[in-house]
Amino acid sequence: MNWTITLLGSASMLLSGCLMSQEARVESDYSYAGQFRRYRTYEFVSGEGLNSDTSRLGEALRDAIRTRLKVQGYRASRRKPDLLVSFHLFEGDMRFRGYQQDDFTKWVNSGNAEDEDTPKDARKGYQPVRLLLSEGTLLVTLIDNRTNKAIWNGYASGVSVPAGPRGEIVLRRSVRSIFDQYHVFTAGYLSGQNPVGPDED
Repeated sequence: MNWTITLLGSASMLLSGCLMSQEARVESDYSYAGQFRRYRTYEFVSGEGLNSDTSRLGEALRDAIRTRLKVQGYRASRRKPDLLVSFHLFEGDMRFRGYQQDDFTKWVNSGNAEDEDTPKDARKGYQPVRLLLSEGTLLVTLIDNRTNKAIWNGYASGVSVPAGPRGEIVLRRSVRSIFDQYHVFTAGYLSGQNPVGPDED
């Protein structure tokens, strides 16, 4: 059973309600509309907070995400990237509404994807649950650049970032743990048909 957080943006954060769990965890959730086998390139979303942070911690986070995506066959690209990558570090406890879903890897391997033509009675649907992410949470979101919709969230709770080099280590480990939930390699990459070239401008 996989407990997950919502892909519905600001609606994901709840300030009240019953809690299903208070455990620290590393988890993910996904959109049934994600075209996961088609994505090959990415770019970071610019904005406030760590997304635009030029400090060592912000750069350590971006570098850890770049490294992991490259290992899985993705290329950085500023020209119409397939995916936009956003991340945020929340302090303290966070209450989220989530969903119970099938295993992500099984879903991707099945080759299924829902779209506007999928009949309503054939859609999977999202079963809501509520949970508490404790003592700081690092959230990474992948957004389909074509549809501008979030297609995958990965998060690690219990992330307390100390000052100095130790903080960089904590963030890098958290990113590795989060992307252990994202078992998707670009099409042809493992067989050598889609080698990762230099980053695009």
